[in-house]
Amino acid sequence: MTRLTEFTSYADAQKHYSKEGLWALFDGTTERFNIAHECIDRHADGDAVALRIAHADGADEIVTFEEIARRSSQIAHFLVARGIAKGDRVAVMIDPSLAFYCALFGVIKAGAVAVPLFSLFGPEGIRLRVGDCQPKIFFTNAEKAPEAVEGGASDVIVVDAAFLGSLDDLPERFDWDTTGRDLAVLQYTSGTTRALPAAVQHSHQSIVTLMVAALYATGIRPGDRFFCPSSPAWGHGLWHGTLAPLAMGVSTGTFSGKFDPVRLLRALQDFGITNLTAAATHYRMMRNSGAAEQFTYRFDKLSFTGEPIDSETAQYVERVFGTKVRSMYGTTEIGVIISNYPGADDLEVRDGAMGKAVPGVEVQVQRPDGSPADPGETGELMVRKRGAWFPTKDLGRVDADGYFYHGGRADDVIISAGWTIGAVEVEDAVLSHPAVAECGVIGAPDAVRGLVVKAFIILKTDETEGLVQDIQDHVRARLARHEYPRQVEFVTELPKTPAGKVNRKILRDREAAKFEAAD
Repeated sequence: MTRLTEFTSYADAQKHYSKEGLWALFDGTTERFNIAHECIDRHADGDAVALRIAHADGADEIVTFEEIARRSSQIAHFLVARGIAKGDRVAVMIDPSLAFYCALFGVIKAGAVAVPLFSLFGPEGIRLRVGDCQPKIFFTNAEKAPEAVEGGASDVIVVDAAFLGSLDDLPERFDWDTTGRDLAVLQYTSGTTRALPAAVQHSHQSIVTLMVAALYATGIRPGDRFFCPSSPAWGHGLWHGTLAPLAMGVSTGTFSGKFDPVRLLRALQDFGITNLTAAATHYRMMRNSGAAEQFTYRFDKLSFTGEPIDSETAQYVERVFGTKVRSMYGTTEIGVIISNYPGADDLEVRDGAMGKAVPGVEVQVQRPDGSPADPGETGELMVRKRGAWFPTKDLGRVDADGYFYHGGRADDVIISAGWTIGAVEVEDAVLSHPAVAECGVIGAPDAVRGLVVKAFIILKTDETEGLVQDIQDHVRARLARHEYPRQVEFVTELPKTPAGKVNRKILRDREAAKFEAAD
């Protein structure tokens, strides 16, 4: 059987994809399978680079497969000696670094369940997750250890060079014993720290299904130099940015510390990255930095996720980086279901389209009564799983050629004076104004219209005179005349989810509270 990694075209993806082909990319079977072996140990040959880490302070960290294999085995032995058994939860709250990856894969290798946590969580966010998953051990760094204790974590262990050195006498190999069905990772979806989002359970063999996204949504192939700046605490950074490329033996890269778009741009140049996947926010920040043209790049594949990318940024990326940025769509719960197939020269990349369904997945736009929507008609995006339609909670439409378009979250739709308006489309129009850096659009309560479109805008300039009218006129010229933002508020920051998306719920809640207080 020809390996699926040998095919790059859209036509071949439809012709040759099979579940058997996915399993053929791995050593394991359902009865014996371990993510740490598949991603690290089997590639630990000489000086092969696993990770290139760009630290915010300017330092570059290069980590080999061999070093992670050796150190993670020692951590696995350490965990077993501490009484950690198969299925026990172990939290890992460390910025991307040698320490993080050795701890993560050590937990998985030991048969325990790794719980990656965002390193910017404070005591309250930690307390919610510790209370939910009850980790037996909490791995973190020296800076976060006091907050972990304050958040209720027990057996807090600082993983640093001294800790790793203390394990030098332990064996450098570990005989793992897990099946594909055993739980490997417990991952919380992004959300505010004041409300506990859902925890998604991933078995060891979840990585087999993940390869659909790797092959057709990020386009990873042997020989790529891959990079994903998203935190491995979240699905995109961990599964698409870390586990998927490593499982193919492909070196990957990431960003550690407070995000700086200029530092990222330099790393993309210095590391010679050829395949980048990032959030739409990352691309906007690189564009807004004004520094992208100062560096040189080797990209042949670019992808984004998280939310739609505005057209101005998409055009800018193609001009500066030399290739189109292609969408991938999915959620932590359902995986990637739609993509634009990076590396497939036979698939047209249509402006604004998320792409087509990935192989082996059935996606449909449905009306509220469950019937399929006509081409061009907006409805809810649904995916077929285990013989039933599963809601994505997103709106969308599909054209006659099978290209899907995002219509925003179902709760982001604005009904104003009977008109249905999509927040995503208004944001895209606002972001195309030359003075606008970032934007969040919601429906604000209004006594007459029910809701009106309100835009919260971060400007590139301090000059605001006449800008409200100018932005409104700019949007009117691009959308239907009733879709312009009747209210505009200039702000210095926008609330974001930990994954970097504009948190429209916080904006909606603020406006609702103001409206009620004024009533």
